[in-house]
Amino acid sequence: MSPVSPPPAVPAPVSAVSVVGIGADGWPGLPESARAVLRDAEVLIGGERQLGLLPPDCGGLRVTWPSPLRPAVRGLLAAHAGSRTAVLASGDPMFYGIGRALTEELGAGALRVLPHPSSVSYACARLGWPVEDTGTVTLVGRPTARLAAALHDGRRLLVLSADATTPAAVAALLRERGFGPSRMRVLEQLGSPAEDCLDGTADTWEHPPGDPLNVIAVDCRSTPDALRLGAVPGLPDEAYEHDGQLTKRHVRAATLGVLAPAPGELLWDIGGGSGSIAAEWMRTHPSCRAVTVERDPVRAARIARNADRLGVPGLHVVTGRAPDALAGLPVPDAVFIGGGLTAPGLLDACWDALPPGGRLVANTVTMESEALLAEWYRRFGGDLVRLAVAHAVPVGGFTGWRQAMPVTQWSVQKTPHAPGDDR
Repeated sequence: MSPVSPPPAVPAPVSAVSVVGIGADGWPGLPESARAVLRDAEVLIGGERQLGLLPPDCGGLRVTWPSPLRPAVRGLLAAHAGSRTAVLASGDPMFYGIGRALTEELGAGALRVLPHPSSVSYACARLGWPVEDTGTVTLVGRPTARLAAALHDGRRLLVLSADATTPAAVAALLRERGFGPSRMRVLEQLGSPAEDCLDGTADTWEHPPGDPLNVIAVDCRSTPDALRLGAVPGLPDEAYEHDGQLTKRHVRAATLGVLAPAPGELLWDIGGGSGSIAAEWMRTHPSCRAVTVERDPVRAARIARNADRLGVPGLHVVTGRAPDALAGLPVPDAVFIGGGLTAPGLLDACWDALPPGGRLVANTVTMESEALLAEWYRRFGGDLVRLAVAHAVPVGGFTGWRQAMPVTQWSVQKTPHAPGDDR
């Protein structure tokens, strides 16, 4: 008789944890309620800088977060279960802070959060900027290219710096994107006695690296010849590096309108070409995600460059042939097929991957693919349309119309019991 296997280990429950926001002014800037929690704590967890702001006789055991932090959260807190534990956070723990990770790992019910004014609140107070009208971009642990998606002439932005080198990197990106005239102010050690401000423009930024604890205020100003990139889909074709494999501007705008991205949703972009559909999907909201599948390695590398240029470096590029390259990808909320429609099993694989309520949009310019879309339209319904665009061009001394190839587009939303799904 084989021995009985022991039951799997169950993580020890984590008792309620206090999360205390602390500013650059340290202990003097904390209200008495926060001080009382920290004094009473048997275990204090935080970054080295944050722990160093507390008086020596405050609290009990001090534990510095390991790196990487996220995988260690549950185990570290479980190791001190039963102890009165307080976690230190910079400013407001729920604003790009440790509070989010703790909530996702432990649940909101396991936390008692005591916020402190965030660096954004301090910065807006110093600048006289209304918080609700000020954009915020964090570059902490994220590529500088993320900033590009937020650049619009006349907009005010606050950039949360990763370290002392971030201001120079931001100035370089502004110059590259045609925003060199933008005013930059680097606000250091906000709220502390050492608070300081460095001022200049991206074009003339020559300040050496200063304090690593800083926030960058940007008054966005573009050069007269900068390419205008709006906030809605349908960017100029000139915004993309491409070899001709590009969903053109007017068709792209119509396609994104039907795909209807919403915050937090994931798109599969099949036959990425230049990545324009995926890039503009992600630009609609910072939480939108996309995976683009492209079989040509040269085009795949080009897609990654376009994503960086347009401020969506998080675009996931998969180099391979669909449908085989779709295996293992996370479940999409929407699928766009811009190429390879006649590949055996492609439409079936995309349809099967969609959950109920998911959307599928496919574009084609060939009669063979059009016939395929007509058959799927007959079986599943949706909308089958033809998009035709003509551009005015010189004809001798006059002006005439040049017709682009018409695009046939099928769009459909999957229902729990889709009609015709009898494969």
